[in-house]
Amino acid sequence: MKVKRLLSLLLVCLFSSMMILNLGACGKKKAQEAETETETEETTQEQTEAPEVVDVVDVNSKTRPFAISINNVYPATTVQRGLNKAFLIYEIPVEGGQTRLLAFFKDVEEDLQVGTVRSARHNMLDYCFESDAIFVHFGGSDWAISQISSTGIDDINGMYDSPFWRENPKNLATEHTAYTSTLKLLEYARDTKDFNMEADSAEDTLVFNYNVSDVDLSGVEGALPATNVKVTIGGAQTTTFSYDQTTKEYTRANNGTTASDYGTGESFTAKNIIVQNISYGYMSDNYCLDIYTTGSGTGYYITNGSAIPINWSKADRYAQTVYTNAATGEEIELSDGRTYVELHPTSEGLTIE
Repeated sequence: MKVKRLLSLLLVCLFSSMMILNLGACGKKKAQEAETETETEETTQEQTEAPEVVDVVDVNSKTRPFAISINNVYPATTVQRGLNKAFLIYEIPVEGGQTRLLAFFKDVEEDLQVGTVRSARHNMLDYCFESDAIFVHFGGSDWAISQISSTGIDDINGMYDSPFWRENPKNLATEHTAYTSTLKLLEYARDTKDFNMEADSAEDTLVFNYNVSDVDLSGVEGALPATNVKVTIGGAQTTTFSYDQTTKEYTRANNGTTASDYGTGESFTAKNIIVQNISYGYMSDNYCLDIYTTGSGTGYYITNGSAIPINWSKADRYAQTVYTNAATGEEIELSDGRTYVELHPTSEGLTIE
């Protein structure tokens, strides 16, 4: 009896132990399944919540931009095309109180018509170097052509190269009729010129830092209202920008006339405006301007209806210009959108209100 009872007790203990082990294993399995489900949910959430990206330009792309010299004298301003697809545009003083635009296009997927294309000025090279850009122009001043050769910058010249054509719907002088397209430039640069189409890094192609959201300057130290901006660049050119509260963009005008795309009818707009105060001398012919692009100076950063004072500095013609908040010394961040850099002679008028 004692032996049977002992065996019964042993069997009960063994069965209980097995039950406990089995329950423990089930508990662990359920915990592991719960952890797996949680990890799967988190992974799915991460996949569905893609990070915000800058729309105006791919900040991670190493593609070299095209920098195109654009006619900006009346009446050629009435047949301009393509500027609303540029991510960066410089307005540069030239002889006669006039200006040229240097428009930068990067990773444009459509076959975009751009123009009208005009001749190069040697100061344009300084801003092409900043973004490792391929320079597109139709002829140029003696100094520009000489420095294009001596510096070895990659360029496409309408005087000799083929991706250009002429259109003259308004019976303008011949120099106001040359156009190109982003697809023709891409194919010609890659297949005929055999240019390297990528920079060493994405940062080499971008002068500015961009913020994926709108930059609000209204509460920044030294901020002032900026819904109307008037920049006189020379005796023949005053550029104005008028802020639209609905679109949160500035509409551009040349000498009081709204600038628009001849092909689409769209007004030319800007999200950001940099007023860069500069000075200049003259080349030996006492005609062509020699803009002092290096060194340092002052200016304004304007976006979303407000402006702040800034400083700029450029170590040499190949270096990128650095734009900083004048109050803090920190490098500025731009709102996500097209930027105009207005090279404003300090001797000319400027109104921000």
